[in-house]
Amino acid sequence: RFSIEMHWRTAPMSLNGKTLFITGASRGIGLAIGLKAARDGANVVIAAKTAEAHKHLPGTIYSAAEEIEAAGGKALPLIVDVRSEDSVMAAVQAAVDRFGGIDICVNNASAIQLTGTLATDMKRYDLMHQVNGRGTFLVSKACIPHLKQAANPHVLALSPPLDLSPHWFGSHVAYSMAKYNMSLAMLGMAEEFKGDGIAFNALWPRTAVATAAIEFALTGKEGLAHCRTPDILADAAHALFCLPARENTGRFLIDDSFLYEQGVRDFDVYRVDPTKTLMPDFFVPADSVPPPGVKIG
Repeated sequence: RFSIEMHWRTAPMSLNGKTLFITGASRGIGLAIGLKAARDGANVVIAAKTAEAHKHLPGTIYSAAEEIEAAGGKALPLIVDVRSEDSVMAAVQAAVDRFGGIDICVNNASAIQLTGTLATDMKRYDLMHQVNGRGTFLVSKACIPHLKQAANPHVLALSPPLDLSPHWFGSHVAYSMAKYNMSLAMLGMAEEFKGDGIAFNALWPRTAVATAAIEFALTGKEGLAHCRTPDILADAAHALFCLPARENTGRFLIDDSFLYEQGVRDFDVYRVDPTKTLMPDFFVPADSVPPPGVKIG
């Protein structure tokens, strides 16, 4: 009986009562992860900067909070700029004051611009590095003291495997550097805090994911048909958070391969349009083979 109870405490099958601090959770992948946890009865801190709807990108921290509550969770919408230490520290404290602690930190906030060196102005370079690399480091740092008190603490970055193939850098050096900084933080912190039992991992999609930001910035509506839905990342994150943190850290996960490892076999459910070919995402290593039956491109 003792061993069964201890296994449940370290590796719950549900996130009921857990508190997730998710950056960039007002829409897209961050919101999908929050909604998946909310269906278990989790507490979700929506840490994002969108208080008023963007003209091209729907969703605010308040509309996200309504969705979280409707899904069965408890929501705390907070206006947070991950570039600001004061903003992040205040948000983490507000989360602890409201829910009593933090169990899971999700570094989802990100800035993107796919331009070459000469076409990248330094203001945009700074934004990408401040949000992606520095923001991930700062938010993780702020959450770690509270994660040390959690039963099964996880930190996740939505960032790529550390594949240093030159072709991932040549077309957009600044963006690639910024995204890899997120992964480097997970690599280093996994080693630094393994004695504390905190898991630090990175999760990345094999294919393009249908979000409003991707539609607006990259693909247009037609391109979305060649994407998977954010649910594939939400399901992968949920599966990871239900694993024992001490035994699952320092990993660079590709969404469908990890879900296959966890027993998932039907990946068509994630396709926006099953009749269209799937568009591969950046940064997926050449030796990463899709699960059986999955065809890319």
